[in-house]
Parts: sequence; structure tokens; C-alpha cells
Amino acid sequence: MAQRAKKIYLASDGDEEEFAPPFRDFTQPWLDLNEKSVLVTGGTGSFGKHFVKTVITHYKPRRLIIFSRDELKQYEMQQVFPPERYGFMRFFIGDVRDRDRLELAMREVDYVVHAAALKQVPTAEYNPFECIRTNVFGAENVVNAALRRNVRKVIALSTDKAANPVNLYGASKLASDKIFVAANNLAGADGTRFAVVRYGNVVGSRGSVVPFFKKLADDGALELPITDPRMTRFWITLTQGVNFVLSSMEMSKGGEIFVPKIPSTTITGLADLIGPALSQRVVGVRPGEKLHETMIPADDSRWTVELEDRYVILASFAQAAREAYLNRGAKPVTEGFAYASDSNPERLDARGLQLLLAEAFA
Repeated sequence: MAQRAKKIYLASDGDEEEFAPPFRDFTQPWLDLNEKSVLVTGGTGSFGKHFVKTVITHYKPRRLIIFSRDELKQYEMQQVFPPERYGFMRFFIGDVRDRDRLELAMREVDYVVHAAALKQVPTAEYNPFECIRTNVFGAENVVNAALRRNVRKVIALSTDKAANPVNLYGASKLASDKIFVAANNLAGADGTRFAVVRYGNVVGSRGSVVPFFKKLADDGALELPITDPRMTRFWITLTQGVNFVLSSMEMSKGGEIFVPKIPSTTITGLADLIGPALSQRVVGVRPGEKLHETMIPADDSRWTVELEDRYVILASFAQAAREAYLNRGAKPVTEGFAYASDSNPERLDARGLQLLLAEAFA
């Protein structure tokens, strides 16, 4: 039986019943990066910049390496984090398609966060070979470079589109997920540990519908384009995403796909909040786009366990890891369980959305 959706409200001084919004911070367990060397591929993107801010705020790393191929973005990032103040930061121009350059950048590195990817669905559909070279061959290169440099742990960022993919971007990220999970077999019992985090749309990130709607509203548009009024999506803030990566890396034993418990909403609810006075024009679902997103397909339920703030899809070969998670209080999900945006029990109403947007753009 489907669970009834939970309404999420902001605190009110009126007579209305109050509910605490379940915006989990994902700060536990907390990874210690003090005196560690950390490399972030795609480090000049939305996630990478927020990751750097978080690391600088909470840690004193030995080295923090920004690995990306965009010279201009690296220059702009160096203006925000000047080397005379942040002497531990390093900026490496490089592409994940280049294994030799990755291997050079990973020298004496403890932790790698792999965030580099081609992420736009239409771009991937039109440029399939480029998508495969970056998202699939790039993943292989990260794995091989990490193994050669004896990196302690690698965690790769995935997407809800990798579960039951219907577009090339999702299919390429599913292949990437499989590569990182299987890499633990290559590493041996005492070698590099590889894991994956998978989450939904990031509020406020580049390419998100939120800044797109906001720009249209600010520019005086009379309507907002809606793909389909039934469409639902998962939502997470950049702060939550960074915290989730850090805590999952600390928790990982190798071969996991970590999925956060996050709320979902309809696309029309989002448009109503951003442009309440604007009409909505239905433009239809684009090729390669789903009405609802799935983060855990039903077929993966037999390998999935549930913790208080996340689900963990375990590798079929990782029996010891399964026992370790059960010992820390994880519970196996029911057979046939699926985690999808339309059946998600945590649903945001307008007030919950308002809080989510306020946190994202604070």
C-alpha cells in the first residue's frame, strides 16, 4: 500500500498545526579531512565550488586540488580563493579523458570526489560520443588513476537519471556507477575503496529549472513553460549534497550506492511559488525526459538497506559490508520497494518549498 504523502509546513504563529520540515543536514558521520589531500574532478562546477567552501570552513587540509578543464573558471575561482590566503589549494588544468594527467594530479592524494560529467540531457542526446568519452571512459580513467596512486577512497556523483535510464546521459551515468562499484574487485581487500552517491535535482545549481524560472519571472515574462503538470522531481540543496558526499565517504566500505532521503514536489508547485502571478504554458515532455524520477528501482530492493537519513544499495558481492550495515542499525527494505518522486512520502507544499528555496539561495 502506498504511503500517504506528508505535508511539510513552515512554523506558524497562528492556530495551524505546525510540522518540522524534514530537511536533513546529512552531517553524520563526519569525515575528517584535516591534514589530508583531497582532489575534486569538475571542481569549478556548482558542486565543486560549494564543496571547497565547506572544506575550507570546517577543515585544514594538506592539499585541496581543483581538477577541471576550464581555464577561465579556474581563474575566476582563484580570485575567490587567492593562493596567498589558501596556500593549500592547487589548480590543475586537466580532463578526465586524460588518464596520465589524472594520475599525475592524484599523486599522494587521500580522497577523490569525482564530480566531472557532461550533464545536460539534450546535449548528450545530440553529442553521444562526447558524453560517453567523458562520463564512461572518464570514470574508467579515474578508477585506474586512483588504483595506481593508492588513493584511500573515491566517491563518484551520480544522478536519479541513472536509475532505469531513458536517455543517454542517464545510461552513461549508470555505466559509470557500475564501473565504480566493480572497481572494488580490482582494488583487493586493502586497496582503494570506491562508492557512489545518487541524488536528485539540486536547487539553484547551473542548469536547474529553479534559476530558469526565476530569471523568466525577474525579466517580466508573462508565463512559465511547464513540461507536464503531473511531473514530479526530487530536490536537494547544494549544502545537503556536499554534506551527503562527505558523510557517505566516511561511511563507505566499498561498492555502495548511497541515496539520500529528500523531499519531492510537482513542477507546477514550484512554478506557482516562483511566479505566482504568471500563467503556465504546457510545452510537453522533452525527448529523454521522464514524468517522475526514480532513485532506487524495484529490482534493486533485494540489495538495499535503510538508515535513518538514507538508503544504501549494496553490491551483490559485498556480504561483509551488508553485515556491517545491519550491525549499525540498517534495515533491509521490503521486496519490490522502489524510491520514486511520485510515490515519495515526503512531499513539499508551498511553504516547504519556500523554506527549501530560502536555504538554497541563502
